[in-house]
Amino acid sequence: MTVPFLQVENLTKDFGGLRAVEDVSFTIDRNEVVGLIGPNGAGKTTLIRLLMNILKPTAGKVTLKGEDITGQKTAKIVNKGMASTFQVVKPFRHLPVAANVMVACLSPKTKRKGEWVKTVELRALDALEFCGIADLALEPASVLSHGDLKRLELARAIATEPELLLLDEPFGGLSPAETTLVAGSLRRLHKGGRFGRLHSEGPAMLIVEHKLSELMKIVDRVIVINFGKVIAIDVPGNVVKNKDVIEAYIGKGGK
Repeated sequence: MTVPFLQVENLTKDFGGLRAVEDVSFTIDRNEVVGLIGPNGAGKTTLIRLLMNILKPTAGKVTLKGEDITGQKTAKIVNKGMASTFQVVKPFRHLPVAANVMVACLSPKTKRKGEWVKTVELRALDALEFCGIADLALEPASVLSHGDLKRLELARAIATEPELLLLDEPFGGLSPAETTLVAGSLRRLHKGGRFGRLHSEGPAMLIVEHKLSELMKIVDRVIVINFGKVIAIDVPGNVVKNKDVIEAYIGKGGK
């Protein structure tokens, strides 16, 4: 039997008397792009943080490539091949943009896989070029626009050479033009184009996003959660017609 690339089993998180994530289970295959959607406050960001062990689960299990990574340090999880971007971007604001990405290039995993590039600086510049902001490499991160900060966050994540990339609202706050650029970068990355080069296999992805029209164009399946529980897992065309999903977004009897 084939072992799922990522397997989440009965993941639960309590904050005092509040249950933010309840008994969540799903799998992601190595070649998939999966969307994670739900109304505001549904528990999406909490779930991403549980997968990266930024938050400790109350119960449940996370398995990556057949290995139980539940409770492992976040840095160790990144070195095993899973990286994440976050809804609120927090760069090293007084460092140059390139230096922000160079920090990610110093991980043990990246050093092992980076033989084709000879210096950390070149790796960082390649990641920035892939994301379309190489011209800002020497600028302090504090001068970047919101859209460029989102692309810096993506560059930092892909510089770790992830096999699974978790993206928390990569289109959040972006203009339509910026959204199109970032969506194009994600499609190209998944197909194996990294840093201007072609690889045989890009990373699998789990994408949290509110801009559903753009998200549905790039995902294979969609996981829907509401009040911390999974209410649907299906292909995009079925999810948008699912009665429980419609009720979660607009309420019973809504039009």
